[in-house]
Amino acid sequence: MDMEKEIFEIISNGGDAKAMAYEALELAHENDFQQAEEKLKEANQTLNTAHNTQTKLIQAELNGEGVPMTLLMVHAQDHLMAAISEMSLIENMIKLLNRISELEKN
Repeated sequence: MDMEKEIFEIISNGGDAKAMAYEALELAHENDFQQAEEKLKEANQTLNTAHNTQTKLIQAELNGEGVPMTLLMVHAQDHLMAAISEMSLIENMIKLLNRISELEKN
């Protein structure tokens, strides 16, 4: 297994997912909730790719394969955790913006 490649997969996909989530939030600020939901779906798919890579590394370690704990690995884990956390917050922010928009219509 190419450990560096796997680590960069986590970093790249985590970062891409987070960027897409912020794009979704911007769309929600523009009251384009349909496009925001589509962008969130795309972000979640990308985040799942990062999470699946992490799971593959965890399984490798459980199977006795050496998974070195390098600064790069720590960075990847931190990056993924931040992306998951921010995605959750952004999803809730979009729900709130949608509710505000609906209330303003009435």
